[in-house]
Formats: sequence, C-alpha cells, structure tokens
Amino acid sequence: MRQSIIFLISFFASFVLFGDKAVSSEKPINNTVQLAILLDTSNSMDGLIEQTKTQLWKIVNEMARSKRESIAISLYVALYEYGNDGLSSDEEYVRLITPLTNDLDKISEELFKLRTNGGSEYCGTVISEAIKDLKWTKSTDNYKVIFIAGNEPFTQGSVDYKDACKAAISKGIIINTIYCGSYDEGMQTNWKDGADLADGSYINIDQNQEVVHIATPFDDELVELGQKLNETYIAYGYDGDDLKKRQEEQDANAGNVAPSVLVERTVTKSGKQYKNESWDLVDAEKEGVDVADIPKDQLPEEMQNMTTEEQKAYVDKKAEEREEYQNQISELDKQRRDYITQKLAENPEENTLDAAMLKIIREQASDKNYKFE
Repeated sequence: MRQSIIFLISFFASFVLFGDKAVSSEKPINNTVQLAILLDTSNSMDGLIEQTKTQLWKIVNEMARSKRESIAISLYVALYEYGNDGLSSDEEYVRLITPLTNDLDKISEELFKLRTNGGSEYCGTVISEAIKDLKWTKSTDNYKVIFIAGNEPFTQGSVDYKDACKAAISKGIIINTIYCGSYDEGMQTNWKDGADLADGSYINIDQNQEVVHIATPFDDELVELGQKLNETYIAYGYDGDDLKKRQEEQDANAGNVAPSVLVERTVTKSGKQYKNESWDLVDAEKEGVDVADIPKDQLPEEMQNMTTEEQKAYVDKKAEEREEYQNQISELDKQRRDYITQKLAENPEENTLDAAMLKIIREQASDKNYKFE
C-alpha cells in the first residue's frame, strides 16, 4: 500500500490572516522564523500525521526558546496537505490549509481534521506552490525552512522538483526532506537530491514508530496551571466565544493524544509565541487596543455594565494573573526538561519526526546566529 508523507515547514514571515489578523498589518520583524509544513495525506500516512499532531507543541517550544542577539524570535507556521485523492486533480492534489500564521490553535485544529485517502504525491508541485503562495520575508538573515516528508519518488508530477528546489534556495528558503523508509531507498528516489539542491538536509524516519511519552513528577501541576491560565482569557468580538472554545478544544485534542502532549501545549501557551490578540482582550491590550474603543455588544457579558475604568482594571487584573501563571509554568518546565534529558540519556535516540526535525532546526538556525537554551 502506498505511503507518502510530508512535513513542510515554513516558519514565519509577516502577518497572514486568521480571524482579525491582516497580512499587511504586521511590522517587519528581524528575528523571524518561518516554517512551512506540507503533509502527505495519502494512504498509510496515518502514523506520520499522528506524530505531527503529537510533536507539534514540542517543536514550537524548541523554537520559542531560541533567541538572536538576545532577542526572542517571532514564529509563524504554514500547513499544506498533498497526495490525497479527495483533493482537486486540477490542483495536482495539493491544498493550502493555513498560510503563514502565529495562530497556533488554528494549526492544531487543522492537523486534527486531517484524514488520509488514496493519493498521487507530487513533491515538486507542493514545494512550488508553497514558494509562490506564502508571504515569505525577503530578508536572507531570517530562518525560512520547508520540511517535506514521504515515501514515494520525489520525481512525480508535472513540476520538476529540481526547478522547485532551486527556486526555493534562490529566495533563501531551505528545503529539508524526510523519507519514510530506508535511507538507501530514499536516496534512490531522489529525496536526498532535493535537499542538496536547496542547502537542506536529508534524513529518514520510521513514520509508524510509536512516540515514547515520558511522564514527569511535574506534569499534573503543569496541567492544573494550564487550566488556570485559560481562565485569564477574555473573549471579545463577534467570534471571541467561538475562538475561546477552539482553544479549549485543542487542549482536549492534545490531552486525548497523551498527557505529555497537553503538557507541551501548556508550555507553549505560557510563552510569547502563543498570541491571540484577535479575540483575547489581554493580548489585544498589549498590541495597543483600547478597551474603551470596543463596542459594548462585543465585550463579554460581565464587562458590559462596567465603567471604562472598571473594564481596564479587570483586563489588567487578568493580565497580572496570566503573567504569574506563565512564570510558574516556565519554572516548572525547566525542571521537567532536566528530568526528561536525564531519562533520554538512558535510552537510544528515537527515529521519529520530532527528533529528526529538532536536530536539523538547531543546526540550521544556529548557522544564522539563532541561539538555543
């Protein structure tokens, strides 16, 4: 049965729209990481998709802890699927799911919707579409990267992968290829050649390997703090309640995969990469939104009869509570990571998607002077 996978990562450029976030409203950011994720959703790729859902927050957290010149990075992620017979043949079975965005709940939501089906996997086409369609930053200093994984020949489709890979690197976009299968077979089907053409890395993984989740003594407290963190969000706007519900649904999705996945998501929510200014008043105030300018009917019910001064005090109180919980989560997470590092030293390295991606990301981003904890 055909297995083809993919993970296309394109990390952050400028704002792209979800909810109220406009493509052109973002100020230029120097310390940007753009990650594009192209997922092959043809048959037999269920294992890869599960790994992606499981490890998304771990990968985001690794990037969130990086800095350049002592300044934290700004992270944006895009998501594609390809190789699924349910997609349009006119588009060569390629679909842009989300453009570059810092709306991490949206990325999670879409990952959990993905289903596999049949497939003709055209690597050259999906790479070419990602290069053309996404709003990549023009700076050559920023880390711009695509991860594509699969196990069908890299040569399929009407777009020559060589042209697509050369076009990518001409714009400073690195392409890393991940073959699901043996190393030699991936080389024979041109996966290594694709990476070589775009200054990337080629590796192979077992997409069906079960990810090991390491429980720690800090997990329960971190999950409890994550629940308290949710209580500091103040939904506003016509879509606010729906987007707050989406936040809770993605917590549930993460927890249903494994408790450690919910812990990783909790850590993400305590960091600067997790921003929801389009629907949360605490984040919106940080971006310069004045609660006094928001129509009464777009405020939560508990705030509608407050004076402006009371409204601002309410938002400030929630902001203070959030900062306190975030600091507690950060301190506990340091202890948790030390515990996991010790446990991992006792076992061989896993041949999984996150292990492969994190190793490559650290090496390539370090070449552009990004520093990791």
